[in-house]
Amino acid sequence: MENAEKKAVATEEQLRYARLLSYGMKIGMAMLLISFAIYAIGILPPFVPVENLPKLWNMSVHDYLNAANINVGWSWLKLLNHGDFLNFLGIAFLGAVTVVCFLAIIPILIRKKDYVYALIAALEVTVLVLAASGLLKAGGH
Repeated sequence: MENAEKKAVATEEQLRYARLLSYGMKIGMAMLLISFAIYAIGILPPFVPVENLPKLWNMSVHDYLNAANINVGWSWLKLLNHGDFLNFLGIAFLGAVTVVCFLAIIPILIRKKDYVYALIAALEVTVLVLAASGLLKAGGH
């Protein structure tokens, strides 16, 4: 019975990661809801007119991007004044939350002399930032 009564205890770095992830998720979800409302209400005009969407939906990504005159990569940043691209901000924010969480736990891991985990966290940040930058190319896209 003694083993059944043991409670799991989270480490300092787990608690910091979880707290930041929770805050980041809530902020990101709020950003998505607000940007969707801005798009749905029509506060900002869409880049791709709504009436064009049905004929674009059945296209491959490559054909869709060409037909809609949309560039790949971080070019969406130039289109944030359009309601249909404003939601990308929330998506990018949610993607960046993991990087922030890893960066926040590295000092704790170093202070605890847990250098292997600190290195793994630093490598995670490096890979995620490189992947987001577009410098790493993999797959068929």
